Amino acid sequence: MTADRPLTPDQPLRVVIADDQASVREGLVLLLGGLPGIDVVGAAADGEQALALVAEHQPDAILLDLHMPVLDGIGATRRLVAEHPGVAIVVLTTYADDGSVIEALQAGARSYLTKDADRTDIARALQAAAGGLTVFDPRVRATLLAAAASPPPAAEPGPAAAPPPGRPSGPTPEPPDGLTQREVEILGLLAQGLTNPEIAERLFLSNHTVKTHINRIFAKTGSRDRVAAVGYAQRHRIG
Repeated sequence: MTADRPLTPDQPLRVVIADDQASVREGLVLLLGGLPGIDVVGAAADGEQALALVAEHQPDAILLDLHMPVLDGIGATRRLVAEHPGVAIVVLTTYADDGSVIEALQAGARSYLTKDADRTDIARALQAAAGGLTVFDPRVRATLLAAAASPPPAAEPGPAAAPPPGRPSGPTPEPPDGLTQREVEILGLLAQGLTNPEIAERLFLSNHTVKTHINRIFAKTGSRDRVAAVGYAQRHRIG
């Protein structure tokens, strides 16, 4: 794949699509497959299927939703980067909150679009990503600019902020069990007794995004419910 390769019928860009919603997935296949210069070589309903299709077809790019069963878009992105580094990853999702955007980019996504994008925008983003460029739609750019302009939250004083007796203070350790910084932040607020809507308001996220993060927290920490998650937070001095 050469940089900035034009979309042409005789040398199409080979693309895999991954989205758990059948209507969205099938619609994207029809929309993009009808464009000159795009060859949709596979469509997956989850991250594991996406990885299998990429291994089978060796596409130039993948159009990937974030919230999917079995293996979500973040996990799939990390594995794609590790196992198929030549495949350009373009996220196409409903969510444009800073946590989702930054987590996807840190995992290795090259471009990030919301589902407000039309098929021409998507095709251009796929071509640009396959050529090594990064593309964000206006909502995502606004989210990143707002996140960059926001000062980091001040640490609140309290017993949890002090190191345990006999343990020297030092740099903040990496979050346990693969938790992201956003998940640690949400777990801390959950441990303080905040409800999902209160967490969403505090962090400027949607209720759905908060619920998704909490489900990931439950899975990573082995917690069956909020009570177990709060106990985990207390053991790890989170919150």
